[in-house]
Amino acid sequence: MCVQELKAQADDMDDTLQALSGMRGYFHFAQKKGYSGVGVYSRREPSDVIVGFDGGEFDGEGRCVETRFDRPGQAFSVISAYFPSGSSGDERQDAKYRFLDAFLPHIRRLMAERTVVLCGDLNIAHQNQDLKNWRSNQKNSGFLPEERAWLTGLLADGALVDVYRRLHPNTEAECYTWWSNRGRAWDNNVGWRLDYHLASKVLAETAQAAAVYKDQRFSDHAPLTIQYNWAW
Repeated sequence: MCVQELKAQADDMDDTLQALSGMRGYFHFAQKKGYSGVGVYSRREPSDVIVGFDGGEFDGEGRCVETRFDRPGQAFSVISAYFPSGSSGDERQDAKYRFLDAFLPHIRRLMAERTVVLCGDLNIAHQNQDLKNWRSNQKNSGFLPEERAWLTGLLADGALVDVYRRLHPNTEAECYTWWSNRGRAWDNNVGWRLDYHLASKVLAETAQAAAVYKDQRFSDHAPLTIQYNWAW
């Protein structure tokens, strides 16, 4: 189970948060209190945990943790990532572009070496069907042409697959995972699909079901669950 935007520090994680339902947590906390942070909960103990990805600007923001589950002949990684939002202004949008530029070679290197599943809040709606009001959002962060092109390029060769879209290529309103707290976006399902499982092709092909859990509202995001018929 991958979580993002913890807004917590290590000292905040008491025993009730260090482990959930028999799953132990592995985290990357932001240096700034009350900001960002990601985690992976697993019933299996990882063979390695890599906190951060670039050794620079974004590692201080707590945006990526990779848990490795390796055994002879098989290298497998579960990555929880929280991409920056640029909605607060040009400065953060520029930071978002820097993040994308730094993250692309990192994930491509991992893809070449390992089976991966990247779970997270990408803060990008990829296609028109991924948000309710796509026409009026074409100049807004999260649906800018440059952001969408980055994701298109990442998926272009088919080595990494948008698993939800593989299972549900034509869904629209059912796919949203984020709703603004303004107005009545949740009540009217004026949403965006910002949360993804991006998986290596060999793993994505085993995906059997995908669902966005909306029976209870936990935050402005809803959990995305994918069921894979794949063992390691």
